Amino acid sequence: MASQDVLSQTTRLASSSALLQVLFRVVTFGLNAFTLRYLSRELIGVVNVRLTLLYSTVVFLAREAFRRACLSGSTKRNWTKTINLLWLTFPLGVFWSIFLGLVWLHLLEVPDPSVVPHYQAGVAAFGLSAIIELLGEPFWVLAQAHLFVRLKVIAESLSVVSKCILTVILVVLYPQWGLYIFSLAQLFYVSVLVMCYVIYFVMFLGSPEATKKSFPVARMKALLPNLVEDETFVNWKEAWLTWSFFKQSFLKQILTEGERYVMTFLNVLNFGDQGVYDIVNNLGSLVARFIFLPIEESFYVFFAKVLERGKNVKDQKQDDVAMAANVLELLLKLVLLIGLTITVFGYAYSQLALDIYGGSMLSAGTGPDLLRCYSLYVLFLAINGVTECFTFALMCKEEVDRYNFVMLALSFTFLCISYFLTHWHGSIGFILANCFNMAIRIAHSIHYIYDYFKESTYRPLTGLLPSPFLVLVYIISGVITGFSEVVFCCDKGWMARLIHISMGALCFAATIVTMFCTETKLIHFVRSQ
Repeated sequence: MASQDVLSQTTRLASSSALLQVLFRVVTFGLNAFTLRYLSRELIGVVNVRLTLLYSTVVFLAREAFRRACLSGSTKRNWTKTINLLWLTFPLGVFWSIFLGLVWLHLLEVPDPSVVPHYQAGVAAFGLSAIIELLGEPFWVLAQAHLFVRLKVIAESLSVVSKCILTVILVVLYPQWGLYIFSLAQLFYVSVLVMCYVIYFVMFLGSPEATKKSFPVARMKALLPNLVEDETFVNWKEAWLTWSFFKQSFLKQILTEGERYVMTFLNVLNFGDQGVYDIVNNLGSLVARFIFLPIEESFYVFFAKVLERGKNVKDQKQDDVAMAANVLELLLKLVLLIGLTITVFGYAYSQLALDIYGGSMLSAGTGPDLLRCYSLYVLFLAINGVTECFTFALMCKEEVDRYNFVMLALSFTFLCISYFLTHWHGSIGFILANCFNMAIRIAHSIHYIYDYFKESTYRPLTGLLPSPFLVLVYIISGVITGFSEVVFCCDKGWMARLIHISMGALCFAATIVTMFCTETKLIHFVRSQ
């Protein structure tokens, strides 16, 4: 596949994912706001921190390394061996689910049954849901490697909306069920997700469209583990790369979910405070999930296909290097501007957003300060996603192994900083620790990118330098909206709130107009791709 075709399909995958994610996140946003009125903070804390951490840890440890290894390189490979390797995620998931399930049941603090009933059933259900989801892993990797745009978006969107609708129905009709509600919804979510992939491939394999595309798998039986006569069961090069990524993914999971591990194992916050933190965290990370994550996942595939892993810039095809450098520069500029916009306007509108979303339960206390800090953290998330996406797509096995030691030191430092900052500044300390963690990771990735391109004429890191005039407009907008919040928000009635919103809308419009005038290269890229 030509590099331009890969770029076109990758940008279509990222933009389609982002668009549908926005649509369905708006739906789930409304449904979640509705259910907040029926649930206690303690129940939300147990579900969204304790049980979701169990599920995400099992899934991440079982599959992340396999995904990164099996999506590297060309789609022209021995897919039988790759599929065999991917099926190893299932027994690995069973092991992690049982092991971590026992830890969650016997080593961690058990919530008060009168406040959060059916905790044991919740642990079992969330562990089982992780195992069920891993059954769809070969289908997911095949779809992602061949850039099946609509399948991934529709499957994830349908499963999320189905889960939210079932949750709302059960919360309204049977609020006394407690964790049974979220256990059933979680199992329903993963079942819908896996069935979407299975049904699609049942219909697709053997079809004229599959034949036309010369799809490497001809029938469903080929998606099961298969022994190849006189050949090894798996591709050992992929297997060793998976092992390298596994060591890294273990550390990355600690860094990604570090605050939840500190909350869960060190009990620095009670379940009620964990619930408020998680709601604010989910609200603040909306943009990261529906814009930055699709960009990171899609362009990881792009960079891995266009450039060869482990080769320096001089040994690559120069046309591909030029395209990759240009795309990296523009991606950095895109996420930087999105992150700056959220940081500037998020500061002045955090309290209003929380008051509208969850009422006084969220807008009183530390909620607004949490969301303000998270607005800054989004900027770090934005830059880190793209820089690491490029770095991980190009690192050879030895570089991945070296980076694992960096991640090990960073993981330990992050956990220590989280613990001390939380004692010093409560739940805000988690976000400050995350900012520190992301800054170190960004610095490492920037150093890698600089070294990679230093022997060429390309300087993609200039994407991190916005127009000075645009920076000035951001500063003025931040001052105006900050002053507006002090004068008009948020206890002076709806008319004052509308004035505050109008001031923000005018500043936002001025920022967008300035962006169109000063960042013409980026605007052309977004429009054309």
